[in-house]
Amino acid sequence: MARRKKIYEGKAKILYEGPEPGTIVQYFKDDATAFNAEKRDVIDGKGVLNNRLSEFFMVGLNSIGVPTHFLKRLNMREQLVRSCEIIPLEVIVRNFAAGTMAKRLGIEEGTPLPRPIVEYCYKDDKLGDPLVTEEHIAAFGWASQQDMDDILSLALRVNDFMSGLMYGVGIKLVDFKIEIGRVYDGDYQRLVVADEISPDSCRLWDIETGRKLDKDVFRRDLGNLTDAYTEVARRLGVMPANATPMEKPKLIN
Repeated sequence: MARRKKIYEGKAKILYEGPEPGTIVQYFKDDATAFNAEKRDVIDGKGVLNNRLSEFFMVGLNSIGVPTHFLKRLNMREQLVRSCEIIPLEVIVRNFAAGTMAKRLGIEEGTPLPRPIVEYCYKDDKLGDPLVTEEHIAAFGWASQQDMDDILSLALRVNDFMSGLMYGVGIKLVDFKIEIGRVYDGDYQRLVVADEISPDSCRLWDIETGRKLDKDVFRRDLGNLTDAYTEVARRLGVMPANATPMEKPKLIN
């Protein structure tokens, strides 16, 4: 078997050259990081859950006409995606005050916002992904004004889809972040939702209890991260209702 060529390795995923031109294999790792990788651990089964959940969300978005880079899931940890040029921005949509926004503006965490607020961060781990404005984005040429109009439209459509989906299973979509990529067909460019959508990139709270079902469980030492992600997968029907969190296999002497 030919050795695959690694293109990139990040905190949560590894990208390999795909089997066809214009494709990439995206491998989901079990690594968990927080606070710009100052806190890190390996959480058994996390990559499998994020692969399945991201597939579920991407397929759903494709079905309602929101373009994504997702093509198909290959196995428990890998999916085939379109190669695209990632715009160096994290696009954050907030429905409730939480995390850095709550601290930055002195708003009590969980406060409903009057409307969804879209923020942008410049993707640079060394700088800590700083918050930027549309003026910065235009001045440094990261995206055109037409791109920004399209990005805002995509972000709000993803929010509508995800909010309704989560509300239907008793989960509040507090906020989430996505990445956007450019796909080229000759001289024609279109924007697609790229990277992943998973509990790693969303804040998800149980509507009744307020229990956190996202990476804040790891950030704030609130329990078992795999349990939380498994609960999200169960409610969405991605895993059987009687599924138990995956554990690391034990060696038998």
